[in-house]
Amino acid sequence: MSNLFALSYGDVSLRVVRPRDAKNLERLVLSNREWLRPWEATNPHGPTSFDFKAQIKALLRQMEANEGLPFLIFYKDEMVGQLNVANILHGSVSSCVIGYWVIPQVAGRGITPTAVALVMDYIYNFVGLHRVEIAIRPENKASIRVVEKLGLRLEGVKKNFIHINNDWRDHNIYALTSEEVSEGVLNRWLKSGK
Repeated sequence: MSNLFALSYGDVSLRVVRPRDAKNLERLVLSNREWLRPWEATNPHGPTSFDFKAQIKALLRQMEANEGLPFLIFYKDEMVGQLNVANILHGSVSSCVIGYWVIPQVAGRGITPTAVALVMDYIYNFVGLHRVEIAIRPENKASIRVVEKLGLRLEGVKKNFIHINNDWRDHNIYALTSEEVSEGVLNRWLKSGK
């Protein structure tokens, strides 16, 4: 997985995060704290770290172990967000989890669904996984709209699932299997006109 190429469609592209991205990623996250705070994971046992170099190194170690894929999202060649694939399991489970965010200036422009669809197609077609899952807080209407556009189904609620904004929060679980989108996630979404 370490030889990943860039994924792109139109003005949206993704590439694997690099250690030298730390300063730009830090600037993007810290300048959008109010937008991101209600949705970002926190540490229940201490302060949340903003050591972006260490976070990137940890994400790259997960990628080298075939357990994750850390992407940055770009719009017109400008970094606008992040998309991480985590908990990659092969074999009889053959699944993963996706998490994502974008800055408020580009929200609602179709950038996030495009990025998620590109990565899902990559996961199904090149990584060879069977199932993708996305956990979203019920209050996060913008993220729910993304998965609805892409046709992920609501499977249920995990109570007190992830520690976010200093408390354990419920999450809706959305999923899609490769058999449900034989034409590809991006192609199906583009044809749907949603």
